[in-house]
Amino acid sequence: MLRFLTAGESHGPELTAILEGMPAGLRLDRQELNHQMARRQKGYGSGGRMKIEKDTLQITAGVMNGKTTGAPIAIRLPNLDYVKWRDRDILPMTIPRPGHADLTGALKYGYHELRLSLERASARETAARVAIGAICKQLLSALGVTIGSYVIRIGMISADIPASMPYQERFNIAETNDVRCPIPEAAERMQDHIRQIMEAKDTLGGVFEVVGLGLPPGLGSYVQWDRRLDARLMGSVGSIHAIKGVEIGPAFDNASRKGSQVHDEIFLDKGGRLIRHTNNSGGFEGGITTGEPVVVRGAMKPISTVLNPRRSVDLATGEETQTVYERSDFCAVPRAAVVGEAMMAFTLADAILEKLGGDSMVELQPRLVSLRQARLGDLEMDNRPWRFGFDEE
Repeated sequence: MLRFLTAGESHGPELTAILEGMPAGLRLDRQELNHQMARRQKGYGSGGRMKIEKDTLQITAGVMNGKTTGAPIAIRLPNLDYVKWRDRDILPMTIPRPGHADLTGALKYGYHELRLSLERASARETAARVAIGAICKQLLSALGVTIGSYVIRIGMISADIPASMPYQERFNIAETNDVRCPIPEAAERMQDHIRQIMEAKDTLGGVFEVVGLGLPPGLGSYVQWDRRLDARLMGSVGSIHAIKGVEIGPAFDNASRKGSQVHDEIFLDKGGRLIRHTNNSGGFEGGITTGEPVVVRGAMKPISTVLNPRRSVDLATGEETQTVYERSDFCAVPRAAVVGEAMMAFTLADAILEKLGGDSMVELQPRLVSLRQARLGDLEMDNRPWRFGFDEE
């Protein structure tokens, strides 16, 4: 139902994005869109680029008088840093940096200059994703769905978040500090850890959690591998730069526990609703949403560009040498969490449009209300014996 493309280079004139499939009649809050862009640029451990760019998106198609028309939405994000590169002779880059796409890009595309890989592979591209995600967030919000995130680990420092802490509270507190951690004491230790790594001229990775609230049950499907919504979410979050691991809920912890400790038991409340007291499944069973919060974790490797040179080979001379530093972050996990929100928002918006159908908000909203819920009265059982009845020779 939804698809998007991005184009542009890290130091080129601008980033461009096109989002196709948005229904007509969604009113967009431009101030909120730019607020989402600003969130991506904040985070302790960010590099110098974040002091240069002040991302303000420009919508050039698909929105008129503040509302979507149903046509593709076109977005421009100018690169303010471009002015420094426009009329400058670019020095050859022939030493690939370990962990980056410098060498693999040259191998794939036959480049004679490694910067061609760097320019497109750069995480600067995530600004366009956040712009797309910001629009999808507004669609989801109109349908009663909230997306938020927070950081649960930086390097060796973890946040012990009580299971009883409401998700909205986690989101709110995460917005109050520059490591986006909902536990203030852990946030201070994370800041200290990043400060130490900056002094050591090194980098740090970590883990963030993205959560979707208010989703109806029944999104996604188990009937084909590519329709499993949990798998689609893992793919979209895993596509973010430097993300090397994705799990649904506490999946890796669940792997070391007994089944009787993991599976979310089903209860019937006094109102006839089928409820769970736990959410170890992360909001999915059989690739389909259960109606519980959708929880996705992304593990980010340490940023590849470090001030301490790494060993490499100069492809122009064939000599072993050391890398040359390119401006970068020391820790990008707080910012990656915001990108994770964008990718979750896009993927869930796609799934909910797939479920509801319709070309306009006027069509979508009544269909959402009529969806089957996890209520006993919505699940009429025949409760009598039957046969498969397959045709057999």
